[in-house]
Amino acid sequence: MLQTQNSIILKVSKIISDFFNPLTSLLFFFIYFSSLNYTFKEALHKFLPILLIMIIPISGWIIYNVKTGKYSNMDVSNRVQRKSLYNFIAMMMAFYLAYDFFINKNFDLVMMFILVLLILMHISNYFIKSSMHTAFNVLVAAFFYVWNPTFGFIWLGIAILVGITRIILKRHTPKEVLMGGFIAAIVSFAYLYVAFFDK
Repeated sequence: MLQTQNSIILKVSKIISDFFNPLTSLLFFFIYFSSLNYTFKEALHKFLPILLIMIIPISGWIIYNVKTGKYSNMDVSNRVQRKSLYNFIAMMMAFYLAYDFFINKNFDLVMMFILVLLILMHISNYFIKSSMHTAFNVLVAAFFYVWNPTFGFIWLGIAILVGITRIILKRHTPKEVLMGGFIAAIVSFAYLYVAFFDK
């Protein structure tokens, strides 16, 4: 009976953890943000570069490195392996921000803070393997909060749940999850300050 319960908890944790990965969580925010601020055509024009410059290359990078054995899993749980992932994501994000600034004459505040979080996570990775799943979901909660505080608090609950699943699945220790949440909280407060100041 206990073994069955543990098996169910593990399966549910894996579903939650896999579903609310950083890319999916950010995608949810972009869809919500676009529905509030853009027409379908404008949203497509805005999202297509994100898809082509960041989402597809980053996903492809992870899949390629898992298939060639350079990464042990899709989560890139190994701290040493994460270094190249952080470098690649930062490079693609910098490329996107440059494209958006020079081609669209736009400064994307959300993407800028994602890059800041990524840099801080990369630095922390030299000392502790902070939970990227937890960190990105905490930041997504701040993104939602600016447009809808209720959604922001709901997503913060999701971030906490995701952090718990990372511990259950033994992908991270409680300390690593708390560190990811702590780093994201600092970046989130900075983002909220700038975002509300801008409004």
